[in-house]
Amino acid sequence: MTSDQERVREAVAQMCRVILGKEKEIREVMTAILANGHILLEDIPGVGKITLAAAFSRVLGLDYRRIQFTPDVMPSDLTGFSIYRREEERFVYQPGCVFCNLLLADEINRTSPKTQSALLEMMEERRVTVEGVTREVPKPFLVIATENPAGSAGTQSLPEAQIDRFMITLTLGYPDWESELALAKGVGEEERTILASPVLDRKTLLGIQSAVHTVFISDAVYEYILSLVTATRNYPYIERGASPRGTIAMVKMAKASAWLDGRDYVTPADVERQFPYVITHRITMNVEARMENRSKEEIVREILENTKRPPMGEKSR
Repeated sequence: MTSDQERVREAVAQMCRVILGKEKEIREVMTAILANGHILLEDIPGVGKITLAAAFSRVLGLDYRRIQFTPDVMPSDLTGFSIYRREEERFVYQPGCVFCNLLLADEINRTSPKTQSALLEMMEERRVTVEGVTREVPKPFLVIATENPAGSAGTQSLPEAQIDRFMITLTLGYPDWESELALAKGVGEEERTILASPVLDRKTLLGIQSAVHTVFISDAVYEYILSLVTATRNYPYIERGASPRGTIAMVKMAKASAWLDGRDYVTPADVERQFPYVITHRITMNVEARMENRSKEEIVREILENTKRPPMGEKSR
């Protein structure tokens, strides 16, 4: 195991001191960050989504900003705008909130489609064009977006094409009994994000993301990934399956998962671990599935069970 892998595992351990009882979810968010992907958290209020994002920025040494989306937030709040300075007799550009390393887009479904589209375009291109001038956002640039699926009043649902821009979707959910008891006993102490100490920095994270890309995948595992994604396009209960962007996301997440486990090659287990997080938000159920009350999670499990797994073994070149 390299020193970078040890430091990333220490970062995960630091996060587990902040968000109690959610080691699996924390590891998944870290995997997506190593894969240079954006994350969508669909959850009820009050389970620690904002704390999670702030603590990750702290342990990874990233410049962090948060924007609370409301109906009156404009695209220029994200991209920036120019103002006229009389003393200089010229327009001066004022950067928007996207000029950071980790942006928390809180309640993304409560702003206008125009503002949603502006953010999701920046997520894909990682640059901003204002008044004909294109500016690159800092590297790395990662977005953790949140939305509350329980309440629909005053919300604007993300179109499928925009949801597809997120590498993974996950839910934190309620903590277990012991974790919530520990949380209750800690009321009145210092803010929980202070429990996380810086472990990495921006330059180191960029180097790790480059190292993740070099992780080896055999032809058999590539074919396994494609078989799983293709199955979503032909399954009886699915109206629209995952796009080729889903295939690319699966490759990136499988590589990051293997690297985090200390391996330089991907196994079928890496693929199976990441498949639900990468694919669930990329499929659309048909009328028959809704009539039979079939969930996306159930269908994803069935696809995993019914797709032939390649034989286990060491990597072969």
